[in-house]
This record gives sequence, C-alpha cells and structure tokens, in this order.
Amino acid sequence: MFRFWGDGSQEAMDLVNAIRVRSTENFNWTFIFILSVVFYVYWTEIQKKNTEVVCAGLALYGVHWLYEICNAVIGKLAGYPLWSVSNESTTFILLIGVCWELSMMFSIAGMISFKMLPQDRTKRYFARNGKGGISCKLAGALEMALLFALVESFLAGTSNHSFIWVYKWWGVIPVFITTYIPFFIASNYVPDLEPRKRTRFLAVLWGLVALLLIILIPLGII
Repeated sequence: MFRFWGDGSQEAMDLVNAIRVRSTENFNWTFIFILSVVFYVYWTEIQKKNTEVVCAGLALYGVHWLYEICNAVIGKLAGYPLWSVSNESTTFILLIGVCWELSMMFSIAGMISFKMLPQDRTKRYFARNGKGGISCKLAGALEMALLFALVESFLAGTSNHSFIWVYKWWGVIPVFITTYIPFFIASNYVPDLEPRKRTRFLAVLWGLVALLLIILIPLGII
C-alpha cells in the first residue's frame, strides 16, 4: 500500500518509458472543473484583499514549478527523472513528474499551509521565557512536509502507478527533506517579507519559471 523507496526495477523503467507527456488521450471535463475551483479560490482571496494568502499560494506554486522543471531536465540527462506520473492516473500530464490534478493541488497548497498557521505568526513552540523554541512557521512547514511525503508514499504504491520512483536511493526521506520542506518554507515565510522584497521574490521566481518553460519545451528537453 505504501512504497518508501524506488526499487530500480525494469517494470518501473518501462512505466516511465511509456509516459506520453501532454497527450490528450485521457483528457476529460474534470480538467475544466478543477481549473474553475482553483480560479474561485484565488479570486475569493483577492476580493478579500488577503494579499499574504495569495502570496503564500504563488510562492509554493512557483517553487513547485522550478522543481518540476529540474526533475524533467534530470530525466532528459540521466535517462529517468526522480519522480514520474503515469498516463493511467491522470487526465493530462504537464511535465513528466506532474499531472494536471497534482499541479492544481499545489497551486492552493501554500494557501492551506499559511492559513493553518496561528494568527500570531511570531509564535514559537517550546520557548522558555520568550527565548529559544521553534518558529510556528517552521513547525508548520515540517508538519505539512511530512504529511505530503506520506501521501506521496501512498501514491507511489497505488496499482495504477500514480507516482513512479525508479532510483533506489529516492523515496520518502529525500522527498520530505529536499522537496516538501522547501515548498512549505516558501509558503510560510515569503508572505511576511517586506512588500517590496516579497514582490521581487515572486517576480524573479515566476519570471524564471516562464523563461525556462518557453525555452525548454520547444527544444524538447522537457
């Protein structure tokens, strides 16, 4: 039911080799419904002028896209990416490691994480006399990262191969440390940056994502 590490098997390699990126053969109308839900969530927060919440969503989502681009480049250069998704598990694959449903989930995951933080975001757990302890933002990031790593472990063990891990050294622990912790660090910390720094961060992040997609997709690299 749960898979904690890749097994390096020929089956896993064959599954990755069979992936058809951006194929519409499994496309259905849930694509439109999911998009409309995400649009509604963002527009509701914008109307409420919850700038920090919107920034949390965009920060995590932008980092997510950088990771997916890097994963696709690794797949091109090394033969296999760190993670992949199967055509059977989705309506549409955007890049070899991310499908439409997964991407849309990540588009609002940062908002969810940020909203789960205490109202006083300067709060520190286990502090003594106001000193030491762990920031509630960091604690929240670790909790969400652990949850998402475990969910990915479940997906990697599904019969339709929702997630495919080829490399034996890639699994729950690397995913938790190198992927999900940075995701939720971004969503929990970026919104509280000074407005100019926050805007600059998001502009550079999304500018880089757009540039890489514009260059790498036509070249057939991702």
